[in-house]
Amino acid sequence: MTTVDATDADLMTDATPPAPRGGATDAVDGSAGWVRVCRVDDLLVERGAAALVGARQIALFRTFDGRLFATDQIDPYSGAAILSRGIVGDRAGVPTVASPMYKQVFDLRTGVCLDAQGAESRSVRVHPVAVTDGDVFVRIAPAADAAGAGGDPR
Repeated sequence: MTTVDATDADLMTDATPPAPRGGATDAVDGSAGWVRVCRVDDLLVERGAAALVGARQIALFRTFDGRLFATDQIDPYSGAAILSRGIVGDRAGVPTVASPMYKQVFDLRTGVCLDAQGAESRSVRVHPVAVTDGDVFVRIAPAADAAGAGGDPR
């Protein structure tokens, strides 16, 4: 597992976000709030990396086909900060991560739980990701945008 820390110096103050390339970020909307987190080369294929963006813990994932995804790091079922340690894969072409705690499987594009393992279905918040000149940027999604609007269990 790789851990990266986005400092205030990495916060982009320009209202224009970086142009997205090759990720799950077709809906980059031009608002401020993008934070440089790491280099693409820092992210291992089919592995997660934890990052601290401000006070929020996120998990970054790089899939076998080079797409990048970001979710909250907090597992909505256990409340533990462990999603970056999950098993990255796909289910019928849908990029997924399986939580290492109770094994729920989440769609990395939407945060929706695909396999609740008999528990009430919960989602994990996803965040837009963009790549510019090999740098990975994340914009923390507000609670209203989250698939898992139940919020952070902390």
